[in-house]
Amino acid sequence: MRDVKPKKKFKLFSVILSVICVVFVAEAAAPVAAIGNSQYFWWLFLMLTFLLPYGLIASELGTTYQGEGGIYDWVTKAFGHRMGARTSWYYWINFPLWMASLAVICPGLVTTMTGQTLGTFGAIVVELLFIWLVVLISFFPISDSLWILNGAAFVKVFLALLVGGLGIYVAVTRGVANDYTLGSLLPSFDLKSLSFISVILFNFLGFEVVCTFAPDMENPKKQIPLAIVSGGLVIAAIYIFSAFGIGVAIPTADISTSSGLIDSIQLMLGQTDGLVVTLVAFLFLLTLFGNMASWSLGVNNTACYAVKHGDMPAVFAIKSEKNDMPTGAAIMNGLVASVIVVIAPFLPNQDLFWAFFALNLVMFLFAYLPIFPAFLKLRKIDPDIERPFKVGGGKGVLYLLVALPMILIITSIIFIAVPFNLSNETMTQVLPITIGAIVFIVIGELIIIVKKITK
Repeated sequence: MRDVKPKKKFKLFSVILSVICVVFVAEAAAPVAAIGNSQYFWWLFLMLTFLLPYGLIASELGTTYQGEGGIYDWVTKAFGHRMGARTSWYYWINFPLWMASLAVICPGLVTTMTGQTLGTFGAIVVELLFIWLVVLISFFPISDSLWILNGAAFVKVFLALLVGGLGIYVAVTRGVANDYTLGSLLPSFDLKSLSFISVILFNFLGFEVVCTFAPDMENPKKQIPLAIVSGGLVIAAIYIFSAFGIGVAIPTADISTSSGLIDSIQLMLGQTDGLVVTLVAFLFLLTLFGNMASWSLGVNNTACYAVKHGDMPAVFAIKSEKNDMPTGAAIMNGLVASVIVVIAPFLPNQDLFWAFFALNLVMFLFAYLPIFPAFLKLRKIDPDIERPFKVGGGKGVLYLLVALPMILIITSIIFIAVPFNLSNETMTQVLPITIGAIVFIVIGELIIIVKKITK
């Protein structure tokens, strides 16, 4: 009997939906809105100068080198285990920092839902509960939590459309909180705006996960770059729409990086509580679990994979005997995030969400920085390997595609983590991020020394 070739699962539309599920994070809408009206310029500029080259390079690397290690594999193949160890460490440590930044949002959401204000002890309990529920979820295969992922994906888009839709209604019926003039739409170069631009870069990173779907695609050579670029454009449109809603409701100077989305809905509805506000707060909380669940598997597996190659501490290689999940990395996530939220009330910077989120951004951007020169290095040292998708262009074009994202990443890190003056505001808001980044970089170097990684 003639064999029937099984039909591939993923069409382009399905791949784009999967990308949106993983990459789109609702809590990033408020920091982007805090840029002000010039955010629209920055979105367009960064689509052309960052998303496009990153998408093309990730498409080539992801379809050519389909190992379990992802960006760790690419960097290690190009530059050796020392740089691979740094990449795996930066890639992992960003996750518990991100978890801590989301955890500090939770007490405010609980207050919005219940009307009960939590003290310091109660807030820490809620934060720890969030962290260890995420750890518990990550003990199980992602298929067991599929309802969380799918639900969170739909909720993210729903919240973004709700905020944007209410923004249009308010703009038509009541006017806007910020003036939309030609001057306000031009790029702003003040330090606060430039530091928030890194959030847009954060919103464009992670698209390489689509490359893992290559075996199930009908035409990965065509679909992967299209999915990355199309997914990026769709996500950018969703962010811009939701950020518009926030900007309509709240003056830019008053936007809270942590609660801006909820604040805007309360202002546009004209109520601080009630069924709709409670429901929105609950749905927003669900998206936070969805973010952590969708990223935990990749981050934990990468750390575990790096241990097998001698580049991370052995604790990250501990796996469940029952389902082979990387429980060691998951527990380390919980421990680091727990320590951070417990000491948080004693830190001078009380915009805790931005402090932890910004530190997460710095380490995350550090992890992605080497993949661009790795692209060129692998072209040179591994020219004969089959590349299902290959970035076109001469040497000058390729160097430009590598240089632009690297310049933007380095510039973003500088504006987030380097204190440019000695004012009290800078010392309390930026210096902790600087110190935190230095501490985690030093820990990464100590791992290299202890593991005796020499090349």
